[in-house]
Amino acid sequence: MLSQSHRPLTRRGFLVASATAGAALALASPPARAAARPRPFGRYGSPAARLTPQTLYVDASGRGDFTSVQAAVTAATGSGWTLVIAPGTYRETVSVDRARTEMTWLGAGDGPRDVVIVYDNAAGTPKPDGSGTYGTTGSATTTVRGDGFTAHRITFANDFLREEHPGISGTQAVALKVQGDRSAFHHCRFLGHQDTLYADSNAGTLFARQYFSHCYVEGDVDFVFGRATAVFEHCHFRTLNRTDLSSAPYGFVFAPSTESANPHGYLVLRGRVTSEAPDAHYKVARPWVPSSSTTVRPMLTVRETWLGPGIDAVAPYANMRAEHPWQHQRFAEYRNTGPGAEITVPENRPQLTDEEAAAHTRETYLGDWAPWKDC
Repeated sequence: MLSQSHRPLTRRGFLVASATAGAALALASPPARAAARPRPFGRYGSPAARLTPQTLYVDASGRGDFTSVQAAVTAATGSGWTLVIAPGTYRETVSVDRARTEMTWLGAGDGPRDVVIVYDNAAGTPKPDGSGTYGTTGSATTTVRGDGFTAHRITFANDFLREEHPGISGTQAVALKVQGDRSAFHHCRFLGHQDTLYADSNAGTLFARQYFSHCYVEGDVDFVFGRATAVFEHCHFRTLNRTDLSSAPYGFVFAPSTESANPHGYLVLRGRVTSEAPDAHYKVARPWVPSSSTTVRPMLTVRETWLGPGIDAVAPYANMRAEHPWQHQRFAEYRNTGPGAEITVPENRPQLTDEEAAAHTRETYLGDWAPWKDC
């Protein structure tokens, strides 16, 4: 394990380019392969040979239609646009509003590490205009509110580091907040610490469906959270070590906030949970019942997933507030494996029967929408 003095640089390098030990590329520079790539958009054409009239090309080096992702989004008014994003690091915040529907983002690299969208706002970061702080929602590097959004092979990151900002107490720092219905992410990465991936909806009365396939998510506190109906299939969740705490728990992987009227919350299917922290220092989940809401009953089902030793097998769930105990929510497991899935205290590990598990599938959660066909 690297020393604490080196951790900020290592984590930041990891956010940009590589998970290998010692990676320390600066965020101001794109991955080395981007500069040498003769065809920045690969098989996806170019401004001179567009895939379709509604395809826009983004390249930080200036070989596309735009040098920033937000500039391309702003130009893509209406529905059905495709953004092809060349390898590189895009240090910016990006917002896709509700009017921009059926939008697709294609990372043109060999994998999600090649295209990185990153910024470092936190909930407690002061706004430049002096009007207060960003809050959790405002901290998001990328916000997607339009329905029908799809992303392939892109890293969404927030590289805010607690140790660099000791005066900021609001350390929630969202990499992606997605709110639209029929939002799909294939082979993407979501990197941050607290509140990394905000899988939400545009309103409490709207049950947004979202699908994450072969994705990687890392963080520490509540790093997958929100009220969406979200299916995570073949995804890898990694809990981070913490040097600012001396005892467990270090954090929680999931913090669902499902509306009571919504029959489907978060479904984790055939995934894995690993950790760089000591054994048993993380919980699987805790329920998020906002103080402003009286209609929330969080739902999480984890099935056929490998839970590593970083998960506290004795007490894998905890309360966020004593008045909303996790036992009164909709938490369940089914056929999980690994040391973190060992059932030592049965009352702490609610298990589905085979009959009950038949209702917890991607098909039942997502209905007439089948995004796995686009993987």
